[in-house]
Amino acid sequence: MQAAPVRATAIPSFGTALRAVESLLMSGGQRTARRNAWTSVLEDRRRAKDRVEAQRVLDQSPTVTSL
Repeated sequence: MQAAPVRATAIPSFGTALRAVESLLMSGGQRTARRNAWTSVLEDRRRAKDRVEAQRVLDQSPTVTSL
């Protein structure tokens, strides 16, 4: 009995497969615009998370009254 042959090429990830389909369906400018938009969404989420964390720190710090 022989062992099954070993696959020489790696199975592409979901992201790689999605980009391949995207390249077939969209022109280069549309792909760039979509990626830029997604990058902006991720950056907005990061900034929102930073704002929440900064507010939490400010809320926990003691208040200083002026003389």
